[in-house]
Amino acid sequence: MNGKLIVIEGLDGSGKNTQAQKLLELLESRGEKVVKVSFPNYDSDSSALIKMYLAGEFGKKADSVNPYAASSFYAVDRYASYKTFWGSFYEEGGIVIADRYTTSNAIHQCSKLPESKWNDFLEWLFEYEYRYLGIPEPDSVIYLRVDPDVSQELMRKRYGNDENKKDIHERDVEYLKRSAKAAEYCAKQLGWDIISCTKDGEIRPIDDISAEIAKIVLK
Repeated sequence: MNGKLIVIEGLDGSGKNTQAQKLLELLESRGEKVVKVSFPNYDSDSSALIKMYLAGEFGKKADSVNPYAASSFYAVDRYASYKTFWGSFYEEGGIVIADRYTTSNAIHQCSKLPESKWNDFLEWLFEYEYRYLGIPEPDSVIYLRVDPDVSQELMRKRYGNDENKKDIHERDVEYLKRSAKAAEYCAKQLGWDIISCTKDGEIRPIDDISAEIAKIVLK
């Protein structure tokens, strides 16, 4: 009697949380049973290793931690969230909207590897999280495509040009560009729905993007 799991995915600054919230409100207005989850879950003890990793305690660059170890930090956080918060709701037929999911591991950890190894990594990742850990596989993944340069500008505004507020991912521009390339590969290879969120170097209006998401989900 499982419900549906809808993932909103994208690079930093793509508006994932905003769009996930607007989708939640839309589905609630239609009388659906729906909850929203966000990953990492920084309010939970399960995110402790993620916080250490992003703070640079295991190395000052994202590449300091290999993709399999880093993926495990995030996977365990998702497992804890599933077991303690939304698992029963989902298994009883509810709709779950996730701001990031296993798909973020696909994007950000693939970028640490040569492209020739991406397929092997993705096969390992999905088997690890969906089969061995037993968390649900998404029914739909919507990728919010944002030009990396626009993403960087949005992050600069978010942190008031204070680079010290950025984590090791956000500070590493080359890593973010590799992640954008990996995201395009994953979206096309895995059949994600793609929404282009920038036009002429600017973010498109929020309501225009949410209307496209609504069409995909309601379909």
